Amino acid sequence: MQKNMCQIGVDIGGTAIKSVLVSSGQVLACKSIPTDIEAGPDKIIKDIAGLIKELKELSEGRVITGVGIGCPGAINSKTGMVDHAYNLKWDFVPLAAKLRELVGYPIRLSNDANAAAFGEARYGAGKNYKNSVFVTIGTGIGSGIIIDGKLYEGNQSKGAEIGHIVIRSGGEPCTCGRRGCFEAYSSATSLIRDTVRAMKKNPDSKLWQVAKSVDQVNGKTVFDAVMLNDKTAKSVFNHYIKMLGEGLVNIANSLRPEAIILGGGVCAQGEVILKPLRKFVAKYSFGDGPMVDILTASLKNDAGAIGAAALVEWEEQFPV
Repeated sequence: MQKNMCQIGVDIGGTAIKSVLVSSGQVLACKSIPTDIEAGPDKIIKDIAGLIKELKELSEGRVITGVGIGCPGAINSKTGMVDHAYNLKWDFVPLAAKLRELVGYPIRLSNDANAAAFGEARYGAGKNYKNSVFVTIGTGIGSGIIIDGKLYEGNQSKGAEIGHIVIRSGGEPCTCGRRGCFEAYSSATSLIRDTVRAMKKNPDSKLWQVAKSVDQVNGKTVFDAVMLNDKTAKSVFNHYIKMLGEGLVNIANSLRPEAIILGGGVCAQGEVILKPLRKFVAKYSFGDGPMVDILTASLKNDAGAIGAAALVEWEEQFPV
């Protein structure tokens, strides 16, 4: 890739759309706007086109080789179609085709977690590994799989939904309609749920000192209370590590990647969660296979947008 060439990456979120101008993984400029979900897909696509045009004006004569899009939901990267994006209220939206009509650039489309995984693999925490799995811990569990340096998406780009492997049959209900999914136990949402339950059962817990009320509980509450040496918080924390660890062991046993990269707000705790997770995975991984490195993402909130741009830079990923 020549130095005067760059790409645009767009990360469509439920609350905001982030776009970046990127050259070899380096962010040259960034623009973002709120996601106007209620206005419908055509309005959002026009908004994205506006962001692209703004970034073009900031490109300082560089050649923009294309636009990559990371979008939540069920995506067909080969056709450029968003089949279903429940958070956006989209069904069968030909995003790539419509956007190309407006901006004229080649468009590459992938699921947002896949785009983030690709960004970390090319330019972030996974750049020294050929095989890695990215797991983002947020409202749900997103994931992306890198095999031999390439993004694995599965049949019709619908694979890599690691958040919906079952780790406890008949367990907690999941948003997908099943029970006991990895997501139902290891997302930030599930951590908040378990923290609230523990607070209600233990009115003397220091969790109340941290959160004041159940309405103020967030993904950081339990960690703050653990620092206060609260017994109830430690119990919630240990259960969370166990369930997150179970999912990571399944990844290690089934794919045996060189690294599992964790992203999302919970991972700001760093070694507080990494150390016990490494111990759990080392203890329960099957057989005498090679150990799996467990680390946190380095691109932070830019992973999705940088990864989307990388889809264009490494366009052999998506022949059209």
